[in-house]
Amino acid sequence: MQTIRLNQQLQFIIEIDKLKNVLRQTLLIDASRRENSGEHSWHLAMMTMILAEYAPEGTDIFCAMKMSLIHDLVEIDAGDTFCYDVEGNESKAQRELQAATRIFGLLPQEQGKELRLLWDEFEARETPTAKFAAALDRIQPFLHNQQTEGGTWRIHNINRNQVMQRMAPVEEGTPKLWNFILEEIENCINEGYLKNS
Repeated sequence: MQTIRLNQQLQFIIEIDKLKNVLRQTLLIDASRRENSGEHSWHLAMMTMILAEYAPEGTDIFCAMKMSLIHDLVEIDAGDTFCYDVEGNESKAQRELQAATRIFGLLPQEQGKELRLLWDEFEARETPTAKFAAALDRIQPFLHNQQTEGGTWRIHNINRNQVMQRMAPVEEGTPKLWNFILEEIENCINEGYLKNS
């Protein structure tokens, strides 16, 4: 027998399948197509598990994995806003807040509240856990651009200053990986994948 609770949970599970239809600007590493937000979230959760040793003290890895899996669910309603789209980013927060209310509201109250609190924590980037998850969220597309010889950087004419600004949260979110990012930015410039200015 299907209870109200189970019905709400199944409705949420069915709804979040729509994340697979949200295309990001990021190319797959084989450059065959753009990735979708569902693939990005899975990849980010895997990174959280594999790179756990680079998390700052006080990070809850399991919680960071949950954040990784839910952080982009709001894109079902709000769409994916390209990180370098200045105009699109002006209304992003408001669109995503409305989406969070609707999507997490599909769940039974205590589950919806738990996921909403995790999403809010991720967005605020104040705890070590959220800072780590957000840093990896910056590193994942960075690796894709590096592996696709500039990928979306080249398509959208992105330069070093823009990438440095975008990658800044890595320095605090996972300081152990910051030097790696700086070195790879220089390597990408030297290889012609990224404009110097």
